[in-house]
Amino acid sequence: MSTAASRPASKVASAFGPIVVMGVSGCGKSSVGERLAGYLDCPFVEGDSLHPAANVEKMRMGIPIDDHDRWPWLDALGRELGAARDIVVSCSALRRCYRDRLRMLAGRPMTFVFLQGDRALLAARMAGRQHEYMPLLLLDSQFATLELPTGEKDVVTLDINQSLEAIVAMAMTLLAARKRNAGQTY
Repeated sequence: MSTAASRPASKVASAFGPIVVMGVSGCGKSSVGERLAGYLDCPFVEGDSLHPAANVEKMRMGIPIDDHDRWPWLDALGRELGAARDIVVSCSALRRCYRDRLRMLAGRPMTFVFLQGDRALLAARMAGRQHEYMPLLLLDSQFATLELPTGEKDVVTLDINQSLEAIVAMAMTLLAARKRNAGQTY
């Protein structure tokens, strides 16, 4: 890509505001989030790193966390989204009320990138990776909690059944199109 034809990365990031890469476990939130943040030249926050110790312990034991467990975690993520001008955060954001909370705490327009895939693909990915505390047996509880972001105007949805590079390229394309179509300045 010619640098003469593209804007500096920091200008690209500020065009979108905070970005949350969301989806169930195993969808690639961290990998996609890190790549997007690198491309946009902004910080990346691994959402799992902000879970309280009690949440981590429950999940490590194969016990799904509930709303009571999630609120302090979502509040910590929301503070991150509100504090940084440009930031990419990974967060499951499974229910609309969680996404609404993040929107409110960010205090400004933001974008969600929803990584969507079928259960078989996600299970295969989870079986082939090492995760500190998210066992495969919790995947079904995540699908049970998931409320698809249908009709949420600040969400772009991507199919994860493609390469990381293709997912990130499509994310950038959809983010740019969404920004252009909305005619908004963040």
